[in-house]
Amino acid sequence: MRTMRADSPPTAHPTDLDLGAAAAALAEGALSSVELVESCLDRIARFDGSPSHEGEPGAINAWVRVYADDARAAAVRADERRRPETVERVGPAPTLCGVPIGLQDLFAVKGKPLTASSRIPTDEPAGDSALWARLRASGMVLLGHLHTHEFGAGLTTDQVGNPWDLDRTAGGSAGGPAAAVAARMVPSAVGTDTFGSLRIPAALCGISGFKPTRGALPMDGVIPLCPQLDHAGPMARTVADCALLYEAMSGRPSASGFRALPLAGLRIGRSPRSSIDLDADVAESFESTLELCARLGAEVVPVQAPTALEAIDDYLNLFGRDVLDYHRKFKQFRDLYRPSVRSLLEQSEGNPIRGRGLDAALAHRAETIGAWMEWFATRDVFALVEPTVAVVAPPRGAGYQQFGTQLPLARLAYYWNWVGFPVVSIPAGIGNRSGLPVSVSLVGPSGTDIDLLRAAMTLQAALGVPVLRADD
Repeated sequence: MRTMRADSPPTAHPTDLDLGAAAAALAEGALSSVELVESCLDRIARFDGSPSHEGEPGAINAWVRVYADDARAAAVRADERRRPETVERVGPAPTLCGVPIGLQDLFAVKGKPLTASSRIPTDEPAGDSALWARLRASGMVLLGHLHTHEFGAGLTTDQVGNPWDLDRTAGGSAGGPAAAVAARMVPSAVGTDTFGSLRIPAALCGISGFKPTRGALPMDGVIPLCPQLDHAGPMARTVADCALLYEAMSGRPSASGFRALPLAGLRIGRSPRSSIDLDADVAESFESTLELCARLGAEVVPVQAPTALEAIDDYLNLFGRDVLDYHRKFKQFRDLYRPSVRSLLEQSEGNPIRGRGLDAALAHRAETIGAWMEWFATRDVFALVEPTVAVVAPPRGAGYQQFGTQLPLARLAYYWNWVGFPVVSIPAGIGNRSGLPVSVSLVGPSGTDIDLLRAAMTLQAALGVPVLRADD
């Protein structure tokens, strides 16, 4: 049974708790980290299937590696950190102390393999990625690494099944994190976003995701795809959970406390790209969301974009150059890549960009960013609303055959990586025809990350959150 809810009902099982509820239960002493971690490990064992490079048709296969013993030991330390005598000695425990988390298999963890869901030989990291170091310092418990499209270089993760329908893709590149959160194996996860790689799987799996302003979070210790376009961000069941995790990832407590921001009085722009060919379920949910924004007091206004909402040629030129730069060191292992990643490298080698071509692409990007920043400021528009993905989750299985076959999944998402603006992806219900999740995004100008999250919390409270029940 699939249901919609706006607030968490009373729960009998720890894995039904979202991130905020789990943190509260730990703080109140109603639940121990050991109990929560064991519940997550049990759910992984029951629902994920045997860890597999290729994945099995009847399995979710979200996890590359589960660090069960390390997680149990970290949970014991977290419970000790929350003991009254420890608190009296060193002060209150961090909010997320003892809460489990998963990392896309692109984030370095000292002493653990880092394989990018690939068979290419890679070195064990000498240290933690900057983001995992911050989350570890906040007391979070790492359950393991989650599957990605190989090296993050694609928009599906076809070894991973979408928990809503295992015959459908979970999206990519962060398909493993999205599937694990949706299936309640872990309350939250961290993923990367270059083409929409975090928001697309969040949308297809019915969870929330946040791509912050470019540069807001450090990428040190993350296997790169295109450093000038790469972002990292939180993935969780709710926007409030994404905000809570983003606070820990940024290392800067928010002055607002991430209280919801009312939409009343805000000018919300209707994306001009809503006129493209949308799946019927996506189009219906988008229109309903705009109507809801108006009922919540927002002024919904049409948008005439200050520049073309299209930059795919410049984007692919820059993307191809950066991908080649990183993967040259693996040239001797070219036969070990999946066909889609191998074809990406071959295409990039056949169409290099140098000199004035690259300069022109970067200059065009700077002009585009400036035009949009001025547009938001002069028209007093708080955010744009548009569908996150134009379709519901397509059938699983074709994403590793040839690079480019899944590019339509990114037709809306990639542009906001190009300009580096923050975007919140929010579930917008379950399609009446497909029975699959649909999603909308709020897009704001650079630097508005916190207020964008706060407004998205208000919208999500009215939209509700899709829940995949345990027997699904």
